[in-house]
Amino acid sequence: MTVQFDEEKEEEKLARLRKKEEEDLAETLSSRYGVPYLDLSVHPIDIDSLRIIKEADARAAGLAVFNATDKNIDVAVLAPQNEKTIAVIEELKHRDYVPTIYMVSNQSLEHVWNRYKDMSYSFETKSGALDISNDQIIEMIKKVTTLEDIKKLVEDVLSMKRSYRISRILEIILAGGIALKASDIHLEPEDLQIRLRYRLDGVLTDILNFDKDTYELLLSRIKLVSELKLNVHEKAQDGRFSIKIAETEIEIRTSLLPGPYGESVVLRVLNPDTISVELESLGIHPRLMKILANEIRKPNGLILTTGPTGSGKTTTLYAFLKKIYTPDIKVITIENPIEYHLKGIVQTQTDSEKGYTFAEGLRSALRQDPDVIMVGEIRDSETASVAINASLTGHLVLSTLHTNNAAGAFPRLLDLGINPKVVSSALSISIAQRLVRKLCRACAKKVLLEGASQQTVDKILEGIQDKSYLDGVQKEAVWAPVGCKECSGLGYKGRVGVFEAILVDNNIEKAVIMNPSERDIRAAARGQLLLSLPEDGIIKVLDGVTSLEELDRVVDI
Repeated sequence: MTVQFDEEKEEEKLARLRKKEEEDLAETLSSRYGVPYLDLSVHPIDIDSLRIIKEADARAAGLAVFNATDKNIDVAVLAPQNEKTIAVIEELKHRDYVPTIYMVSNQSLEHVWNRYKDMSYSFETKSGALDISNDQIIEMIKKVTTLEDIKKLVEDVLSMKRSYRISRILEIILAGGIALKASDIHLEPEDLQIRLRYRLDGVLTDILNFDKDTYELLLSRIKLVSELKLNVHEKAQDGRFSIKIAETEIEIRTSLLPGPYGESVVLRVLNPDTISVELESLGIHPRLMKILANEIRKPNGLILTTGPTGSGKTTTLYAFLKKIYTPDIKVITIENPIEYHLKGIVQTQTDSEKGYTFAEGLRSALRQDPDVIMVGEIRDSETASVAINASLTGHLVLSTLHTNNAAGAFPRLLDLGINPKVVSSALSISIAQRLVRKLCRACAKKVLLEGASQQTVDKILEGIQDKSYLDGVQKEAVWAPVGCKECSGLGYKGRVGVFEAILVDNNIEKAVIMNPSERDIRAAARGQLLLSLPEDGIIKVLDGVTSLEELDRVVDI
């Protein structure tokens, strides 16, 4: 009988034995050093966490960050007492990270290090990490002051035949979006070309068109950066990546949607510097500001901001939280997504796929002994009920609701099944807002009021009950956009809020009991003498903050 020797199987067997021996040694050493052991070959690796340490530094120090939750990180080390290892861990602590150390084998570390090659970035450093250097990005931002600058830079790179041109194009597109404070970057395939657009101050603006071949390569790069599946083209995908500029970490949320001409891409730019706005700079009228300052200082109650998507509701809530936060109170937010990290505030993000909804997050938050809770959005009866109950049990609750105006919040809550008596007891104030573009100060031109414009202005002014709002406000002219280099030819630069609010007083309480319509609520609130959205907007028009056309675009006047 002849015994056949299977060389391949024997090699596999030897490899398994060597791995076992190496893992056994690492486990033995872990006991000696008092550090928990881990086999990373069978443990999930968070690719995002690799960005915390550059590959070259990680290999040199014999360690790797394999998991991260906010500032809490898991670090795999080969030798805990190695000088380079200790130095890097101390540097991580200096960057406010809280490391948990695990003893691993060399094979485990190699397994993690090999994952660096799975990452691809808009600017590739020597280590291959997503680390657009300060100098590089600052230099690029200096070059981008207008839309034409972006167009020229992209066209120059498109003419190159070099391998890195796709990375360079992505870098320019991202840097341009950051420099011009775009909230979203759109890449839209059409029949013969690809359309690049930025959402600037809430309005989509064309940048340029380019060829499909380049886009296919660019799309692959975006997928790699965002950790999305390259071979999936018929399903929607969502991902993210981040860019660090100086001390600011800008998160980019990626959304892919299949279409007849290919996958369209939207990159949401979450820049903390643009989201972090002081309450006083939102555009709230001083009289309303005084009321709001009083309401947000109360120990309990529900404050709602209403309006369509993109009207600045979350930014307003952030501004409230920044205003009221002190070290002696606990503030918890439940959001989706977390758009801006607030110092000293506990923030949690919902995940519907895992069953962690706003309602569940709110229940969990209540067990954390908070003083103030922010709920990103009330979208169902369950969340509404828990939020209402929280406001009645000694908590200040801030949240948003999708209604067209401040009056709409009341019938909406009733539609969600909330008892009318409970609504009037819990709700303190309902705020509605819109965002209008501000006229460019450098080029706006004065236009005398006449004709239809005059009639529109006069009609709105006539509806203002308390004429003291008009003290010092001129009524002869408005201002119109022109366009210049300062505003990239758009005539507008920046945005400001237009607001209205309804306080819950005795008249509102009586109206709510009667299952009211929006009209009933507005009638009950007339005695409060607060400005409506059109009234607040028209004062801003007469003050030269925005144009009549812009106000008409976002508010029904």
